[in-house]
Amino acid sequence: MSPTLSTHLALLSQPEQREHLRGCLHGIEKESLRITPDGALARTPHPLALGSALTHPTITTDYSEALLELITPVSSSIEGVFESLDRIHRFTYAQLGEERLWTESMPCLLPARDADIPIGWYGTSNIGMLKHVYRRGLAIRYGKAMQCIAGIHYNFSLPPQLWAVLQDHDGDTGSARDYQSARYMALIRNFRRYAWLLMYLFGASPVVCGSFLQGRDHRLQRLGEKSLYLPYATSLRMSDLGYNNNAQSGLNICYNSLENYISSLQKAISIPYPPYEAMGTHDSEGQWQQLNTNLLQIENEFYSPIRPKRVTNSGEKPVHALAARGVEYIEVRCMDIDPFAPLGIEPSTAHFLDAFLLYCALEESPDLGQAECAEVGENFALAVKRGREPGLVLQRLGSAVGLQEWGAELLSNIAGCARLLDSTHRTTAYGDSLVLQRNKLQDASLTPSARVLGAVERYGNSFFRFALAQSEAHRRYFLSRPLDSASLSQFRAQANISLAAQAELEAADTQDFDSFVAAYLSQ
Repeated sequence: MSPTLSTHLALLSQPEQREHLRGCLHGIEKESLRITPDGALARTPHPLALGSALTHPTITTDYSEALLELITPVSSSIEGVFESLDRIHRFTYAQLGEERLWTESMPCLLPARDADIPIGWYGTSNIGMLKHVYRRGLAIRYGKAMQCIAGIHYNFSLPPQLWAVLQDHDGDTGSARDYQSARYMALIRNFRRYAWLLMYLFGASPVVCGSFLQGRDHRLQRLGEKSLYLPYATSLRMSDLGYNNNAQSGLNICYNSLENYISSLQKAISIPYPPYEAMGTHDSEGQWQQLNTNLLQIENEFYSPIRPKRVTNSGEKPVHALAARGVEYIEVRCMDIDPFAPLGIEPSTAHFLDAFLLYCALEESPDLGQAECAEVGENFALAVKRGREPGLVLQRLGSAVGLQEWGAELLSNIAGCARLLDSTHRTTAYGDSLVLQRNKLQDASLTPSARVLGAVERYGNSFFRFALAQSEAHRRYFLSRPLDSASLSQFRAQANISLAAQAELEAADTQDFDSFVAAYLSQ
Protein backbone atom coordinates (compact mmCIF):
# COMPACT_ATOMS: atom_id res chain seq x y z
CA MET A 1 0.00 0.00 0.00
CA SER A 2 1.40 3.39 -0.99
CA PRO A 3 2.09 6.07 1.66
CA THR A 4 -0.55 8.31 0.04
CA LEU A 5 -3.26 5.67 0.28
CA SER A 6 -2.26 4.69 3.83
CA THR A 7 -2.40 8.32 4.97
CA HIS A 8 -5.80 8.95 3.42
CA LEU A 9 -7.28 5.74 4.85
CA ALA A 10 -5.96 6.58 8.30
CA LEU A 11 -7.45 10.08 8.06
CA LEU A 12 -10.87 8.85 6.97
CA SER A 13 -10.89 6.01 9.51
CA GLN A 14 -11.27 8.56 12.30
CA PRO A 15 -14.89 8.28 13.55
CA GLU A 16 -15.78 11.93 12.89
CA GLN A 17 -14.43 11.73 9.32
CA ARG A 18 -15.61 8.21 8.49
CA GLU A 19 -19.26 9.20 8.75
CA HIS A 20 -18.82 11.53 5.78
CA LEU A 21 -18.63 8.42 3.59
CA ARG A 22 -22.31 7.85 4.27
CA GLY A 23 -22.91 10.80 1.95
CA CYS A 24 -21.60 9.02 -1.16
CA LEU A 25 -24.28 9.14 -3.85
CA HIS A 26 -25.11 6.48 -6.41
CA GLY A 27 -27.24 6.11 -9.50
CA ILE A 28 -27.65 3.48 -12.21
CA GLU A 29 -28.67 3.90 -15.85
CA LYS A 30 -29.50 0.58 -17.49
CA GLU A 31 -30.07 0.21 -21.23
CA SER A 32 -32.05 -2.63 -22.81
CA LEU A 33 -33.34 -3.28 -26.31
CA ARG A 34 -37.03 -4.02 -26.73
CA ILE A 35 -37.48 -7.22 -28.72
CA THR A 36 -40.34 -9.24 -30.22
CA PRO A 37 -41.19 -12.68 -28.76
CA ASP A 38 -39.05 -14.32 -31.46
CA GLY A 39 -35.99 -12.24 -30.54
CA ALA A 40 -35.99 -9.62 -33.32
CA LEU A 41 -35.52 -5.91 -32.69
CA ALA A 42 -38.85 -4.25 -31.91
CA ARG A 43 -39.78 -1.62 -34.50
CA THR A 44 -42.73 -0.23 -32.57
CA PRO A 45 -42.69 3.33 -31.16
CA HIS A 46 -41.68 3.97 -27.55
CA PRO A 47 -44.75 2.72 -25.60
CA LEU A 48 -47.06 5.61 -24.76
CA ALA A 49 -47.79 4.04 -21.37
CA LEU A 50 -44.15 4.63 -20.41
CA GLY A 51 -44.54 8.37 -20.90
CA SER A 52 -42.36 10.80 -22.84
CA ALA A 53 -38.82 9.70 -23.69
CA LEU A 54 -37.91 13.40 -23.69
CA THR A 55 -39.16 14.47 -20.28
CA HIS A 56 -39.68 11.34 -18.15
CA PRO A 57 -37.10 11.35 -15.30
CA THR A 58 -36.61 7.59 -15.05
CA ILE A 59 -37.70 5.96 -18.35
CA THR A 60 -36.29 7.20 -21.64
CA THR A 61 -34.54 5.90 -24.76
CA ASP A 62 -30.96 6.14 -25.89
CA TYR A 63 -30.01 5.85 -29.55
CA SER A 64 -32.77 3.72 -30.99
CA GLU A 65 -36.49 4.02 -30.38
CA ALA A 66 -36.17 0.41 -29.20
CA LEU A 67 -33.27 1.07 -26.79
CA LEU A 68 -34.89 1.73 -23.42
CA GLU A 69 -32.88 3.46 -20.71
CA LEU A 70 -34.06 3.00 -17.13
CA ILE A 71 -32.63 5.57 -14.71
CA THR A 72 -32.73 5.38 -10.93
CA PRO A 73 -33.06 8.44 -8.72
CA VAL A 74 -29.86 9.36 -6.90
CA SER A 75 -29.49 7.64 -3.53
CA SER A 76 -26.94 7.50 -0.72
CA SER A 77 -27.85 3.83 -0.31
CA ILE A 78 -26.87 1.06 -2.71
CA GLU A 79 -29.89 -0.87 -1.44
CA GLY A 80 -32.10 2.11 -2.28
CA VAL A 81 -30.72 2.28 -5.83
CA PHE A 82 -31.50 -1.38 -6.45
CA GLU A 83 -34.98 -1.08 -4.97
CA SER A 84 -35.68 1.79 -7.38
CA LEU A 85 -34.25 -0.10 -10.36
CA ASP A 86 -36.39 -3.11 -9.49
CA ARG A 87 -39.58 -1.02 -9.28
CA ILE A 88 -38.87 0.70 -12.60
CA HIS A 89 -38.35 -2.69 -14.24
CA ARG A 90 -41.58 -4.08 -12.83
CA PHE A 91 -43.57 -1.13 -14.16
CA THR A 92 -41.85 -1.22 -17.54
CA TYR A 93 -42.38 -4.92 -18.12
CA ALA A 94 -46.07 -4.51 -17.28
CA GLN A 95 -46.43 -2.00 -20.14
CA LEU A 96 -44.61 -3.96 -22.86
CA GLY A 97 -47.33 -6.44 -23.80
CA GLU A 98 -45.73 -9.31 -25.70
CA GLU A 99 -42.38 -7.55 -26.09
CA ARG A 100 -39.39 -8.47 -23.97
CA LEU A 101 -36.17 -6.73 -22.90
CA TRP A 102 -32.98 -8.20 -24.35
CA THR A 103 -30.68 -9.24 -21.51
CA GLU A 104 -27.37 -8.74 -23.34
CA SER A 105 -25.10 -5.80 -24.09
CA MET A 106 -24.54 -6.96 -27.66
CA PRO A 107 -27.63 -6.61 -29.84
CA CYS A 108 -30.38 -9.04 -30.66
CA LEU A 109 -31.32 -10.17 -34.16
CA LEU A 110 -31.00 -6.93 -36.14
CA PRO A 111 -32.80 -6.13 -39.40
CA ALA A 112 -30.93 -6.98 -42.59
CA ARG A 113 -31.13 -3.32 -43.61
CA ASP A 114 -29.57 -0.61 -41.45
CA ALA A 115 -32.42 1.69 -42.49
CA ASP A 116 -34.92 -0.55 -40.66
CA ILE A 117 -33.40 0.21 -37.23
CA PRO A 118 -35.59 3.00 -35.79
CA ILE A 119 -33.89 6.12 -34.42
CA GLY A 120 -35.15 7.61 -31.16
CA TRP A 121 -37.97 10.13 -31.56
CA TYR A 122 -38.50 12.87 -28.96
CA GLY A 123 -41.28 14.96 -30.46
CA THR A 124 -41.25 18.21 -32.41
CA SER A 125 -39.85 20.64 -29.84
CA ASN A 126 -36.48 22.16 -30.66
CA ILE A 127 -34.70 20.24 -27.90
CA GLY A 128 -36.46 17.04 -28.93
CA MET A 129 -35.49 17.53 -32.57
CA LEU A 130 -31.89 18.29 -31.56
CA LYS A 131 -31.71 14.91 -29.78
CA HIS A 132 -33.17 13.19 -32.86
CA VAL A 133 -30.87 14.91 -35.38
CA TYR A 134 -27.84 14.13 -33.21
CA ARG A 135 -28.81 10.45 -33.43
CA ARG A 136 -29.29 10.73 -37.20
CA GLY A 137 -25.71 11.99 -37.26
CA LEU A 138 -24.52 8.98 -35.29
CA ALA A 139 -26.29 6.75 -37.82
CA ILE A 140 -24.55 8.14 -40.88
CA ARG A 141 -21.19 8.38 -39.12
CA TYR A 142 -20.96 4.97 -37.46
CA GLY A 143 -23.91 2.93 -38.68
CA LYS A 144 -27.01 2.10 -36.71
CA ALA A 145 -25.95 -1.35 -35.47
CA MET A 146 -23.23 0.04 -33.20
CA GLN A 147 -25.77 2.36 -31.60
CA CYS A 148 -27.86 -0.65 -30.51
CA ILE A 149 -25.22 -1.80 -28.03
CA ALA A 150 -26.45 -1.55 -24.44
CA GLY A 151 -24.67 -1.15 -21.13
CA ILE A 152 -24.80 -0.12 -17.51
CA HIS A 153 -23.75 3.38 -16.47
CA TYR A 154 -22.80 3.71 -12.80
CA ASN A 155 -22.86 7.22 -11.35
CA PHE A 156 -20.89 7.93 -8.18
CA SER A 157 -19.90 10.91 -6.08
CA LEU A 158 -18.06 11.54 -2.85
CA PRO A 159 -19.70 14.13 -0.56
CA PRO A 160 -18.38 17.73 -0.43
CA GLN A 161 -17.68 17.30 3.30
CA LEU A 162 -15.21 14.51 2.53
CA TRP A 163 -13.46 16.57 -0.14
CA ALA A 164 -13.23 19.41 2.42
CA VAL A 165 -11.46 17.09 4.88
CA LEU A 166 -8.96 16.02 2.22
CA GLN A 167 -8.44 19.61 1.06
CA ASP A 168 -7.69 20.73 4.60
CA HIS A 169 -5.31 17.81 5.08
CA ASP A 170 -3.51 18.66 1.83
CA GLY A 171 -3.16 22.31 2.85
CA ASP A 172 -4.83 23.39 -0.39
CA THR A 173 -5.94 27.03 -0.16
CA GLY A 174 -7.83 27.21 -3.45
CA SER A 175 -11.58 27.14 -3.89
CA ALA A 176 -13.53 24.06 -2.82
CA ARG A 177 -14.94 23.74 -6.34
CA ASP A 178 -11.52 23.72 -7.99
CA TYR A 179 -10.10 21.24 -5.47
CA GLN A 180 -13.05 18.88 -5.91
CA SER A 181 -12.76 19.06 -9.71
CA ALA A 182 -9.03 18.39 -9.59
CA ARG A 183 -9.51 15.38 -7.32
CA TYR A 184 -12.22 13.94 -9.55
CA MET A 185 -9.89 14.26 -12.52
CA ALA A 186 -7.22 12.44 -10.47
CA LEU A 187 -9.78 9.69 -9.78
CA ILE A 188 -10.44 9.43 -13.53
CA ARG A 189 -6.72 9.11 -14.30
CA ASN A 190 -6.42 6.21 -11.87
CA PHE A 191 -9.59 4.68 -13.25
CA ARG A 192 -8.03 4.68 -16.70
CA ARG A 193 -4.90 3.03 -15.29
CA TYR A 194 -6.85 0.20 -13.68
CA ALA A 195 -10.09 -0.15 -15.69
CA TRP A 196 -8.71 -3.28 -17.36
CA LEU A 197 -9.42 -5.03 -14.05
CA LEU A 198 -13.13 -4.19 -14.32
CA MET A 199 -13.20 -5.68 -17.81
CA TYR A 200 -11.72 -8.94 -16.54
CA LEU A 201 -14.01 -9.11 -13.52
CA PHE A 202 -17.29 -7.94 -15.05
CA GLY A 203 -17.03 -8.11 -18.85
CA ALA A 204 -19.95 -10.20 -20.12
CA SER A 205 -19.87 -9.87 -23.92
CA PRO A 206 -17.34 -12.37 -25.34
CA VAL A 207 -19.71 -13.44 -28.11
CA VAL A 208 -22.05 -11.69 -30.57
CA CYS A 209 -24.85 -12.56 -32.95
CA GLY A 210 -23.61 -12.70 -36.54
CA SER A 211 -26.25 -10.15 -37.59
CA PHE A 212 -24.41 -7.44 -35.63
CA LEU A 213 -21.35 -7.65 -37.90
CA GLN A 214 -23.06 -8.34 -41.23
CA GLY A 215 -21.03 -6.72 -43.97
CA ARG A 216 -18.24 -5.63 -41.59
CA ASP A 217 -14.65 -6.82 -41.46
CA HIS A 218 -13.78 -8.58 -38.22
CA ARG A 219 -11.30 -11.05 -36.82
CA LEU A 220 -13.68 -13.05 -34.68
CA GLN A 221 -13.96 -16.81 -34.74
CA ARG A 222 -17.10 -18.72 -35.62
CA LEU A 223 -19.05 -20.36 -32.80
CA GLY A 224 -21.76 -22.60 -34.13
CA GLU A 225 -23.58 -21.49 -37.26
CA LYS A 226 -24.53 -17.89 -36.43
CA SER A 227 -22.39 -16.69 -33.51
CA LEU A 228 -18.98 -15.01 -33.46
CA TYR A 229 -16.56 -14.84 -30.54
CA LEU A 230 -13.01 -14.66 -29.23
CA PRO A 231 -12.08 -17.51 -26.87
CA TYR A 232 -10.54 -15.32 -24.15
CA ALA A 233 -12.53 -12.11 -24.70
CA THR A 234 -14.26 -10.41 -21.79
CA SER A 235 -16.10 -7.47 -23.39
CA LEU A 236 -16.35 -7.19 -27.16
CA ARG A 237 -18.70 -4.29 -26.46
CA MET A 238 -15.73 -2.23 -25.27
CA SER A 239 -13.41 -3.38 -28.08
CA ASP A 240 -12.87 -1.79 -31.48
CA LEU A 241 -15.93 -3.74 -32.64
CA GLY A 242 -18.13 -1.78 -30.25
CA TYR A 243 -17.76 1.63 -28.67
CA ASN A 244 -14.58 2.56 -30.46
CA ASN A 245 -14.19 3.88 -33.98
CA ASN A 246 -11.51 5.04 -36.39
CA ALA A 247 -12.68 8.65 -36.57
CA GLN A 248 -12.10 9.13 -32.84
CA SER A 249 -8.94 7.02 -32.60
CA GLY A 250 -6.71 10.06 -33.03
CA LEU A 251 -8.38 12.11 -30.31
CA ASN A 252 -6.07 12.93 -27.45
CA ILE A 253 -8.51 13.90 -24.71
CA CYS A 254 -6.51 15.03 -21.70
CA TYR A 255 -7.55 14.20 -18.12
CA ASN A 256 -4.69 15.97 -16.36
CA SER A 257 -6.93 18.89 -15.41
CA LEU A 258 -10.54 19.89 -15.92
CA GLU A 259 -9.43 22.88 -17.99
CA ASN A 260 -7.41 20.67 -20.34
CA TYR A 261 -10.24 18.16 -20.57
CA ILE A 262 -12.71 20.89 -21.55
CA SER A 263 -10.35 22.49 -24.06
CA SER A 264 -9.53 19.10 -25.59
CA LEU A 265 -13.22 18.34 -26.09
CA GLN A 266 -13.99 21.80 -27.41
CA LYS A 267 -11.20 21.41 -29.94
CA ALA A 268 -12.62 18.06 -31.06
CA ILE A 269 -16.07 19.63 -31.43
CA SER A 270 -14.65 22.37 -33.65
CA ILE A 271 -12.28 20.33 -35.87
CA PRO A 272 -13.72 19.85 -39.39
CA TYR A 273 -13.63 16.22 -40.52
CA PRO A 274 -13.52 15.77 -44.32
CA PRO A 275 -15.66 12.59 -44.52
CA TYR A 276 -18.41 14.28 -42.49
CA GLU A 277 -18.04 17.50 -44.51
CA ALA A 278 -18.66 15.44 -47.65
CA MET A 279 -21.97 14.26 -46.14
CA GLY A 280 -23.14 17.77 -45.23
CA THR A 281 -25.54 18.74 -42.45
CA HIS A 282 -28.60 18.15 -44.67
CA ASP A 283 -29.55 15.20 -46.85
CA SER A 284 -30.59 15.28 -50.50
CA GLU A 285 -34.13 16.22 -49.47
CA GLY A 286 -32.96 19.16 -47.38
CA GLN A 287 -33.57 17.45 -44.02
CA TRP A 288 -31.13 17.74 -41.12
CA GLN A 289 -28.94 14.63 -40.91
CA GLN A 290 -26.21 15.78 -38.50
CA LEU A 291 -25.73 18.81 -36.25
CA ASN A 292 -22.42 19.79 -37.84
CA THR A 293 -19.61 18.29 -39.91
CA ASN A 294 -16.92 18.38 -37.23
CA LEU A 295 -15.13 15.41 -35.69
CA LEU A 296 -17.70 15.43 -32.87
CA GLN A 297 -21.19 16.90 -33.18
CA ILE A 298 -21.33 17.44 -29.41
CA GLU A 299 -19.14 16.21 -26.57
CA ASN A 300 -21.44 13.25 -25.79
CA GLU A 301 -20.29 11.70 -29.07
CA PHE A 302 -16.87 11.07 -27.52
CA TYR A 303 -16.93 7.45 -26.36
CA SER A 304 -15.10 7.06 -23.07
CA PRO A 305 -15.19 4.41 -20.31
CA ILE A 306 -15.63 7.20 -17.74
CA ARG A 307 -16.77 10.83 -17.79
CA PRO A 308 -16.62 13.75 -15.37
CA LYS A 309 -20.19 15.03 -14.98
CA ARG A 310 -22.26 17.93 -13.70
CA VAL A 311 -26.05 18.13 -13.66
CA THR A 312 -27.03 20.41 -16.55
CA ASN A 313 -29.71 23.04 -16.81
CA SER A 314 -32.32 22.72 -19.57
CA GLY A 315 -30.64 23.20 -22.96
CA GLU A 316 -27.16 23.52 -21.42
CA LYS A 317 -24.25 21.64 -22.96
CA PRO A 318 -22.47 19.26 -20.55
CA VAL A 319 -19.07 20.81 -21.19
CA HIS A 320 -20.50 24.27 -20.44
CA ALA A 321 -21.91 23.02 -17.12
CA LEU A 322 -18.48 21.61 -16.19
CA ALA A 323 -16.75 24.86 -17.08
CA ALA A 324 -19.25 26.95 -15.13
CA ARG A 325 -19.67 24.87 -11.98
CA GLY A 326 -17.00 22.14 -11.89
CA VAL A 327 -17.20 18.35 -11.58
CA GLU A 328 -20.07 17.03 -9.44
CA TYR A 329 -19.80 13.27 -9.99
CA ILE A 330 -18.34 10.66 -12.31
CA GLU A 331 -20.10 8.30 -14.70
CA VAL A 332 -18.61 4.84 -15.24
CA ARG A 333 -19.65 3.73 -18.73
CA CYS A 334 -17.73 0.50 -19.36
CA MET A 335 -19.93 -1.98 -17.47
CA ASP A 336 -21.60 -4.68 -19.54
CA ILE A 337 -25.09 -5.87 -18.75
CA ASP A 338 -24.86 -9.02 -16.61
CA PRO A 339 -27.22 -11.44 -18.40
CA PHE A 340 -27.48 -13.62 -15.30
CA ALA A 341 -28.86 -10.76 -13.17
CA PRO A 342 -32.48 -9.72 -13.82
CA LEU A 343 -31.57 -6.08 -13.16
CA GLY A 344 -28.46 -6.33 -15.35
CA ILE A 345 -26.14 -5.75 -12.38
CA GLU A 346 -25.77 -7.33 -8.94
CA PRO A 347 -25.56 -5.34 -5.68
CA SER A 348 -22.19 -7.04 -5.03
CA THR A 349 -20.88 -5.42 -8.22
CA ALA A 350 -21.96 -2.00 -6.98
CA HIS A 351 -20.28 -2.61 -3.62
CA PHE A 352 -17.03 -3.46 -5.39
CA LEU A 353 -17.32 -0.45 -7.69
CA ASP A 354 -17.63 1.83 -4.66
CA ALA A 355 -14.47 0.37 -3.12
CA PHE A 356 -12.65 0.51 -6.47
CA LEU A 357 -13.65 4.14 -7.08
CA LEU A 358 -12.75 5.15 -3.54
CA TYR A 359 -9.33 3.57 -4.10
CA CYS A 360 -8.95 5.55 -7.33
CA ALA A 361 -9.85 8.73 -5.43
CA LEU A 362 -7.48 8.19 -2.49
CA GLU A 363 -4.46 6.68 -4.25
CA GLU A 364 -1.73 8.93 -5.63
CA SER A 365 -2.53 9.89 -9.23
CA PRO A 366 0.24 11.64 -11.19
CA ASP A 367 -0.51 13.22 -14.53
CA LEU A 368 -0.72 10.90 -17.51
CA GLY A 369 2.08 11.47 -20.01
CA GLN A 370 1.80 10.49 -23.64
CA ALA A 371 3.59 7.16 -23.16
CA GLU A 372 1.44 6.13 -20.19
CA CYS A 373 -1.72 7.22 -22.03
CA ALA A 374 -0.83 4.83 -24.84
CA GLU A 375 0.02 2.13 -22.31
CA VAL A 376 -3.31 2.30 -20.44
CA GLY A 377 -5.16 2.17 -23.75
CA GLU A 378 -3.24 -0.93 -24.82
CA ASN A 379 -3.83 -2.64 -21.46
CA PHE A 380 -7.56 -1.99 -21.73
CA ALA A 381 -7.65 -3.32 -25.31
CA LEU A 382 -5.81 -6.48 -24.25
CA ALA A 383 -8.19 -7.07 -21.36
CA VAL A 384 -11.34 -6.78 -23.47
CA LYS A 385 -10.14 -9.13 -26.22
CA ARG A 386 -7.78 -11.50 -24.35
CA GLY A 387 -8.45 -10.90 -20.66
CA ARG A 388 -8.88 -14.57 -19.68
CA GLU A 389 -5.88 -15.77 -21.68
CA PRO A 390 -3.57 -17.73 -19.36
CA GLY A 391 -0.37 -15.81 -18.63
CA LEU A 392 -1.58 -12.56 -20.26
CA VAL A 393 1.00 -9.81 -19.72
CA LEU A 394 0.22 -6.09 -19.39
CA GLN A 395 2.56 -3.10 -19.21
CA ARG A 396 3.04 -0.99 -16.07
CA LEU A 397 5.15 2.11 -16.63
CA GLY A 398 7.16 0.32 -19.28
CA SER A 399 7.63 -2.96 -17.39
CA ALA A 400 5.84 -6.22 -18.09
CA VAL A 401 3.51 -7.54 -15.40
CA GLY A 402 1.06 -10.44 -15.45
CA LEU A 403 -2.63 -9.57 -15.32
CA GLN A 404 -3.18 -11.98 -12.42
CA GLU A 405 -0.22 -10.62 -10.45
CA TRP A 406 -1.17 -6.98 -10.92
CA GLY A 407 -4.82 -7.74 -10.25
CA ALA A 408 -3.95 -9.38 -6.94
CA GLU A 409 -1.92 -6.31 -5.92
CA LEU A 410 -4.82 -4.01 -6.77
CA LEU A 411 -7.36 -6.10 -4.87
CA SER A 412 -5.02 -6.09 -1.86
CA ASN A 413 -4.91 -2.29 -1.96
CA ILE A 414 -8.66 -1.96 -2.58
CA ALA A 415 -9.23 -4.12 0.51
CA GLY A 416 -8.36 -1.16 2.73
CA CYS A 417 -11.14 0.88 1.09
CA ALA A 418 -13.57 -2.04 1.41
CA ARG A 419 -12.82 -2.34 5.14
CA LEU A 420 -13.38 1.40 5.59
CA LEU A 421 -16.74 1.23 3.81
CA ASP A 422 -17.79 -1.87 5.76
CA SER A 423 -16.93 -0.11 9.01
CA THR A 424 -18.83 3.02 7.96
CA HIS A 425 -21.99 1.18 6.91
CA ARG A 426 -21.77 -1.53 9.58
CA THR A 427 -21.89 -4.32 7.02
CA THR A 428 -19.68 -6.95 5.42
CA ALA A 429 -20.99 -6.37 1.89
CA TYR A 430 -17.88 -4.61 0.58
CA GLY A 431 -15.47 -7.21 1.91
CA ASP A 432 -17.76 -10.01 0.71
CA SER A 433 -17.72 -8.55 -2.80
CA LEU A 434 -13.94 -8.37 -2.70
CA VAL A 435 -13.83 -12.10 -1.94
CA LEU A 436 -15.96 -12.76 -5.03
CA GLN A 437 -13.54 -10.76 -7.18
CA ARG A 438 -10.48 -12.54 -5.74
CA ASN A 439 -12.10 -15.85 -6.63
CA LYS A 440 -12.62 -14.70 -10.22
CA LEU A 441 -9.01 -13.58 -10.46
CA GLN A 442 -7.80 -16.99 -9.30
CA ASP A 443 -10.30 -18.93 -11.43
CA ALA A 444 -11.21 -17.37 -14.79
CA SER A 445 -14.11 -19.80 -15.23
CA LEU A 446 -16.01 -17.79 -12.59
CA THR A 447 -15.96 -14.57 -14.63
CA PRO A 448 -19.19 -13.48 -16.36
CA SER A 449 -17.54 -13.77 -19.79
CA ALA A 450 -16.55 -17.39 -19.17
CA ARG A 451 -19.99 -18.17 -17.76
CA VAL A 452 -21.65 -16.65 -20.84
CA LEU A 453 -19.54 -18.82 -23.15
CA GLY A 454 -20.36 -21.89 -21.07
CA ALA A 455 -24.08 -21.12 -21.26
CA VAL A 456 -23.91 -20.45 -25.01
CA GLU A 457 -22.26 -23.84 -25.48
CA ARG A 458 -25.13 -25.50 -23.60
CA TYR A 459 -27.53 -23.85 -26.05
CA GLY A 460 -25.86 -25.47 -29.03
CA ASN A 461 -23.23 -22.75 -29.45
CA SER A 462 -26.00 -20.25 -30.17
CA PHE A 463 -25.62 -16.82 -28.54
CA PHE A 464 -29.10 -15.94 -29.82
CA ARG A 465 -30.82 -18.95 -28.25
CA PHE A 466 -29.10 -18.40 -24.90
CA ALA A 467 -29.94 -14.69 -24.82
CA LEU A 468 -33.56 -15.23 -25.86
CA ALA A 469 -34.00 -17.82 -23.10
CA GLN A 470 -32.54 -15.39 -20.53
CA SER A 471 -34.78 -12.61 -21.79
CA GLU A 472 -37.85 -14.80 -21.38
CA ALA A 473 -36.78 -15.92 -17.90
CA HIS A 474 -36.25 -12.33 -16.74
CA ARG A 475 -39.61 -11.31 -18.19
CA ARG A 476 -41.34 -14.03 -16.17
CA TYR A 477 -39.43 -12.94 -13.06
CA PHE A 478 -40.66 -9.35 -13.21
CA LEU A 479 -44.22 -10.13 -14.36
CA SER A 480 -44.58 -12.53 -11.44
CA ARG A 481 -44.02 -9.61 -9.05
CA PRO A 482 -46.49 -6.89 -10.09
CA LEU A 483 -46.45 -3.52 -8.36
CA ASP A 484 -49.12 -2.73 -5.80
CA SER A 485 -51.93 -0.45 -6.96
CA ALA A 486 -50.54 2.63 -5.21
CA SER A 487 -47.11 2.27 -6.83
CA LEU A 488 -48.69 1.57 -10.20
CA SER A 489 -50.77 4.74 -9.90
CA GLN A 490 -47.65 6.76 -9.08
CA PHE A 491 -45.82 5.48 -12.16
CA ARG A 492 -48.84 6.16 -14.39
CA ALA A 493 -49.16 9.67 -13.02
CA GLN A 494 -45.46 10.26 -13.68
CA ALA A 495 -45.90 9.06 -17.27
CA ASN A 496 -48.85 11.42 -17.81
CA ILE A 497 -46.96 14.36 -16.31
CA SER A 498 -44.05 13.69 -18.69
CA LEU A 499 -46.37 13.63 -21.72
CA ALA A 500 -47.90 16.94 -20.64
CA ALA A 501 -44.43 18.43 -20.13
CA GLN A 502 -43.40 17.43 -23.67
CA ALA A 503 -46.58 19.02 -25.07
CA GLU A 504 -45.83 22.23 -23.17
CA LEU A 505 -42.31 22.36 -24.60
CA GLU A 506 -43.62 21.91 -28.12
CA ALA A 507 -46.26 24.62 -27.66
CA ALA A 508 -43.79 27.08 -26.13
CA ASP A 509 -41.18 27.00 -28.91
CA THR A 510 -40.96 30.26 -30.84
CA GLN A 511 -37.47 29.95 -32.34
CA ASP A 512 -36.88 28.20 -35.67
CA PHE A 513 -34.82 25.01 -35.45
CA ASP A 514 -31.86 26.29 -37.50
CA SER A 515 -31.40 29.21 -35.11
CA PHE A 516 -31.84 26.92 -32.11
CA VAL A 517 -29.07 24.59 -33.32
CA ALA A 518 -26.75 27.51 -34.00
CA ALA A 519 -27.35 28.95 -30.52
CA TYR A 520 -26.89 25.57 -28.83
CA LEU A 521 -23.61 24.82 -30.58
CA SER A 522 -22.21 28.29 -29.91
CA GLN A 523 -22.31 27.90 -26.10
